[in-house]
Amino acid sequence: MVAHLIEFATNHYLLVAIFVVLLVLLIVTEARKGGRSLSTGELTALVNSDKGLVIDIRSTKDFSAGHIVGALNIPQDKFAARTGELAKHKASKTLIIVDANGQHAGTIARELLKDGYNAAKLSGGVSSWKADNLPLVK
Repeated sequence: MVAHLIEFATNHYLLVAIFVVLLVLLIVTEARKGGRSLSTGELTALVNSDKGLVIDIRSTKDFSAGHIVGALNIPQDKFAARTGELAKHKASKTLIIVDANGQHAGTIARELLKDGYNAAKLSGGVSSWKADNLPLVK
């Protein structure tokens, strides 16, 4: 199988090169859509310096089961209707969007960036927070 793949790549190097370039462009484009991704350490530093506000977009049930200290819960399905609650933080704080696994936070962050907010997302969501053995409160 691998031998066939190597043979194909050497016989069709232009196709393989085009595929690789397109794949890299796709990855870069998708990464930029939702703003910058923050590590758990960067999130902690922003919040501790009072320059960041954590917005948890998980359901109320998931939020109640455990969330990052000081996080504001605005479920993803109600986010558009509740964006006005964030207006007071528009100029002063980075809004850090957190979800379960980091899959949906980029969409919300992108919308906030369009609306003029300074927004970022937690890379890996609450799962990465738990993986780094950081505390959740109930």
